[in-house]
Amino acid sequence: MEQGSLKSKTVNGVIWSFVERFSVQGVVFVLDLIIARIIGPDKYGLIALLAIFMSVSQVFIDGGFSSALIQRKERSDTDFSTVFYINLGISILTYIALFLAAPAIAAFFNQPILASITRVYSFNLVLNSLVAVNRTKLTINVDFKTQSKISFYSAVLSGIVGVGLALLGYGVWSLVVQALVLAALNVLLSFYYVRWFPAATFSVQSFKSLFSFGSKLLVANIISAAYAKAYDLVIGKKYDETSLGLFSRADKFNQFASSNISGVLQRVSFPVLSAIQDDDDRLRRAYKKYMQISALVVFPLILGMCGVARPMIEVLLGQQWMGCVTMLQILAFAYLWDCVVMVNLNLIYVKGHSDYVLRLEIIKKTIAFTILAISLFFDLTIICCGRVLYSIIAFYLNTYYTKKLLDYGFWDQLRELSPILFMSLAVTGIGLTVSWLVPNAYVALAASLVLCPVAYVVMCIVFKVNAYSELVDIVKSKLNGLKKN
Repeated sequence: MEQGSLKSKTVNGVIWSFVERFSVQGVVFVLDLIIARIIGPDKYGLIALLAIFMSVSQVFIDGGFSSALIQRKERSDTDFSTVFYINLGISILTYIALFLAAPAIAAFFNQPILASITRVYSFNLVLNSLVAVNRTKLTINVDFKTQSKISFYSAVLSGIVGVGLALLGYGVWSLVVQALVLAALNVLLSFYYVRWFPAATFSVQSFKSLFSFGSKLLVANIISAAYAKAYDLVIGKKYDETSLGLFSRADKFNQFASSNISGVLQRVSFPVLSAIQDDDDRLRRAYKKYMQISALVVFPLILGMCGVARPMIEVLLGQQWMGCVTMLQILAFAYLWDCVVMVNLNLIYVKGHSDYVLRLEIIKKTIAFTILAISLFFDLTIICCGRVLYSIIAFYLNTYYTKKLLDYGFWDQLRELSPILFMSLAVTGIGLTVSWLVPNAYVALAASLVLCPVAYVVMCIVFKVNAYSELVDIVKSKLNGLKKN
């Protein structure tokens, strides 16, 4: 892949992936806020109780095959069809297992309504398995424009259904139906736009070849997903659904800023960088740019949100949700490093070392579950602080292999990211100051939304941040291209 082609494909992929993620997630986020405001923390927490089962099940269904297809340079239609049937078969078996386990899940959390919710909600797993290969094909082609259409239409229509049901008093079932409608629309639109259907063929050889790479990612991703949702499990069990609802909402605010941007860069960079995986010099340069631009956007968003948490929660969700403010602010410092951790992991994927990924996950999550177990002796604030400690450890451990593969280790990365970090902390200070000085939540939020981004841009210009200049050049180049067309 030539340099110009690589840059063009990356820019187009990032732009459309941002459109897909933030148009869809923006709609979902807003509609989710509306539903959360209507039904309250207790009902909202019921769905969060199922998160660990759904998350681990979804990872198990994929089995790492999607990543294996993307990492492979040559793929046949037999490979795609084989993966489709594997995903579908495992999803059906998983759904049956959850259907039968529903009464036990409900009894574990002492929430009888969870039995029926589990049996209906978990059907999403089967629906999602039907579109996994179509999404993989679009990702391989860096075609996030089509993905943006599919996801946006599905999100808007399902969101309208969810809000309507919430207003009609259906409570937690409004979230269940919304999720099912979203999955069903994704299936219909995916096959309509992609026009790929599985052939009547299954290759054992293809399965073995893909599984040799994907199996290690499967185990690693299951461990990672189990840890990510373990907090929901233990908080729901130790406390109550209201506490879990508050924690889950605080977590989702941070996820919206961090995971979406990190996810965009991961989705685009994986197929693009896989194409140059044998050219270490080009790979190192591209990898550094991805990391710095990711931090340039994620750090101020996460820490800025930390600064305006109080007025933001009061305006968007109301007084009944104010209990999540402190948790949101603490968790911001955990999600701060997620983008860096993901970019580092992505490099290991690109170089084809799924064994390194598995080894890292085992070590990291052993430490993570130990921290979680210790923090359970304290309150929710300490539990959130444990997440922060783990995120820093994860960042450090991931860089062991980036140092080994491309000679770009922890201290190199921290030194290059530190200017962005300090500017973002200044944005936090501005937000906290405004929130403290201005008692009216609406005025405080509006003032912060103006002052924080302006201050950040000014600092980027004054301190001549390279990543900012790169990003501005990319935006200008794309805008000039659109004008010519």
